[in-house]
Amino acid sequence: MTQTISMKKLPFASLLVSALLCSPSVSASDDADTLVINAVVYAEQPAEAIAIKDGKITFVGSNQQARELQGNQTDVLDMEGAMVLPGFIDNHNHVFEAASEAGGSCELSPDEDLNGQIPYLEACADEAQPGQWLIGYGFSLEMILDDAANAQTPLALLDEFFPDQPVILMEQTSHAMWVNSAALDQAGITLASPEPQGGRHLKDPDSGELNGILLDNAGDIVMELAWNNLNNVFQRSYNGLLNGLYIASEHGITTIGDGRMYWQRGWYEVWQAARKNGDLTARVSLRPWIYPEGEPEEQLAFLKQIQTRQPDSRLIVDQVKMYSDGILTNGTAKIIKPYRDSFVDDMPYGLNYIPPEDMKFWLSELNEIGYGAHIHAIGDGAVRESLNAIEAVRNEGSGRDYSLTHVEMIQNADIQRFKPLKVTADFQVASSVGDHDWAIPFIGKKRTHQLMQLRPIYDTGANLTLSSDWNVNDINPLSGIGSSIQMGKRGLPDIDAAIDAYTLKPAISLGLDDITGSIEVGKSADFVVLSQDITQLAPSKIADTQILMTILQGEIVYEAEE
Repeated sequence: MTQTISMKKLPFASLLVSALLCSPSVSASDDADTLVINAVVYAEQPAEAIAIKDGKITFVGSNQQARELQGNQTDVLDMEGAMVLPGFIDNHNHVFEAASEAGGSCELSPDEDLNGQIPYLEACADEAQPGQWLIGYGFSLEMILDDAANAQTPLALLDEFFPDQPVILMEQTSHAMWVNSAALDQAGITLASPEPQGGRHLKDPDSGELNGILLDNAGDIVMELAWNNLNNVFQRSYNGLLNGLYIASEHGITTIGDGRMYWQRGWYEVWQAARKNGDLTARVSLRPWIYPEGEPEEQLAFLKQIQTRQPDSRLIVDQVKMYSDGILTNGTAKIIKPYRDSFVDDMPYGLNYIPPEDMKFWLSELNEIGYGAHIHAIGDGAVRESLNAIEAVRNEGSGRDYSLTHVEMIQNADIQRFKPLKVTADFQVASSVGDHDWAIPFIGKKRTHQLMQLRPIYDTGANLTLSSDWNVNDINPLSGIGSSIQMGKRGLPDIDAAIDAYTLKPAISLGLDDITGSIEVGKSADFVVLSQDITQLAPSKIADTQILMTILQGEIVYEAEE
């Protein structure tokens, strides 16, 4: 008789039990390492049990059949009716920096105007270390550039609190930086400095002087300088990465499509250390950043050196991250018709981080050294230009994996192009249930109907994924799953489509669908255990479901406390 332990009597951590007897009809070589029994298994056919050996699924079916694979050393996980889904795959997650103290301990408010930030700046000044860069996060660009509420420029206010210490504060979307004069001096930025590719140095409309706001890549350049000058930056980055990976495991995420790896900040070395130390609790597809202002030869040489794809590895490097444009609220998303209102008068159509012709060059060169691409494209102009570049390399014979992430605004003609070009459309919808009135000042009411068109793209049969873009949005996959169904005619049609968009479909986007993304014999044993069967819940209740356990390659990487 096999001894089991009830979930109702002991903490969930005690679920792992070693079987005492082996079925005499099965040889020891067939014995499972682990059995998952009494579960609601989300698989192609209804099932209640899974067998695991050497980190892979060897059986999916009934409890009775699974018991035939039980041996003296087999561990048994009795789920007592809990739901087992394929592990969530977050196709766009900034796990490296999202939970890192290196990214800044100075926290501002997105809801306050410039004067309203004063108490937050006072608190930051009290904690600042003299002589060190101060990095912070959290303001809203629209709020601090509200002319009616502000008597001075953001630069002048920051200089009052920090006359000598360099300061850089990241806007909540990461597409703008607020800096002081000391930071501008260290970066060598003056009023006469040329605008960098993919960025702008904002100027005060009255005086014509720099106002301390750097849009998009102009801010990225200064942030890189700040990051590389932090004390103990490697260890702080490493600790932040482990914090991020733990939070991901708490939410049932077993595979991550990295949102962006700034390799010139030493991030690749941190990832390699985590891999060597056995600290990776998720499979991660790293996406090294393509620097808009960098020399292509140097970047391609580095990318060729680090490219790797080993099926059982928890670290894969075969896609890059590229930005086509910025964001709508900053007026930097590339759009086909002009903005109604923008922070930069001479940019009526937004900007390109990487111009269209350069993107074709990059994709072609990257294809030669084994890379696909995950491309940030928000405006309808950027979506069209990115699809054009992918079409060009497809015509050259490229079979790499390509995805466009965000896809906030799209023309009807371009909706039809995703499937034939084999391009994944990746969306973040955890907060997209309501209307899009926020966009009216920038693009007008009529054009808001072009925003977040999940269903039209889904209906073409194109590959469509959901992701978090954490920490810009909520990391919880269940929030995205629930929201995507509540979006009406713009959203996904049902729970199965939503689950697929966080499991199998991102596996396809990452080129990993032969390894993970579904519960099938031969695939990696990557699971998330849920307290409820979310297929039976109202969409509005899905996000509240508890994650009980996360399993990666047959290893428990997270267990909820009782």
